[in-house]
Amino acid sequence: MSVSFQSRFRPLIVFCLVVTTLSLAFEDREASAAFLPSATVVASETGGPDRETSLKKIQAVLESKLLVQRLADFGLNQAEILSRLSQLSDQQVHEIATQLDAQQPGGDVLGTVVVLLVIAILVVVLLQLTGHKIIITK
Repeated sequence: MSVSFQSRFRPLIVFCLVVTTLSLAFEDREASAAFLPSATVVASETGGPDRETSLKKIQAVLESKLLVQRLADFGLNQAEILSRLSQLSDQQVHEIATQLDAQQPGGDVLGTVVVLLVIAILVVVLLQLTGHKIIITK
């Protein structure tokens, strides 16, 4: 009895594909590398950004119509928001500005698309290895 090359290595190939896909699925999305703008480098050397820069970032986000409407739904008007911002310490203002910079309004769409493509390719490869045919009709 001769065992074909494809059937002998099929379990190994399937195992490798499953392990690779699972490792991509559990990848840490928080770790990423990027170039720092010169303003960030200068601010870190001088002890951090000043209060005015952080307040400008916060106020730029607060100008969003959607956010203004949402805060109005909570019963806050522009004057109350500004008075509460003036009560915050420099560290709190900087922390809020940093958190606003880290927000991604659309989410991590690219990562989701890549994971879906890897899953689709894996399904096609598995179907091909098992001898199934993919037929698309209109």
